[in-house]
Amino acid sequence: MDENRDWLMVVDLQPAFSHPESPWFTPSLAEAAGRIAQLVPLFGQRVLFTRFVPPAVPEGSWAQYYEKWPFALRPEADWLWAVDAPWQDRASIASHTFSKWLPEAYERFGPAPRVTLCGVSTDCCVLATALAAVDGGAQLRLVADACAAKSPAVHEGALAIMAARAPMLHITTTAEECARMAARQETLA
Repeated sequence: MDENRDWLMVVDLQPAFSHPESPWFTPSLAEAAGRIAQLVPLFGQRVLFTRFVPPAVPEGSWAQYYEKWPFALRPEADWLWAVDAPWQDRASIASHTFSKWLPEAYERFGPAPRVTLCGVSTDCCVLATALAAVDGGAQLRLVADACAAKSPAVHEGALAIMAARAPMLHITTTAEECARMAARQETLA
């Protein structure tokens, strides 16, 4: 087993979800972002950030979505769609869809990838990405305490859905991932 194929995918760590002035502000993201900051160095250059960005012209059900959230289409909201500091210089992919399991991600990760997943929102973009990833054959580790949702109940509900995808998807914690990566480094040394 080539452990060097492990990737970290950080879903939508952006001002749209982290800044208190955003309508999509997720208060628990600050705590999750601290844990993400612990994970990023463990994966070196094998980290991919994603960004949710509104489409230029919403079509289909997205038109109704943006009727509910018109702020997102206004030019003054553009600052919401960058990757949060200090990660702006890291590799990222953008999509107007909830799932970030895009061809660009698959190309970067390679066939049968092993991906550790974290980010926001547990019940939306993280859930959609996780289900698409396992459907695409990825072995997925979801870092539960490095994900955030609008409420603890919503977060736990989404985790329960994803836990049902075992053994394709394994729910883990930041502490467990830090220990796993440290053990891997000892083995490689």
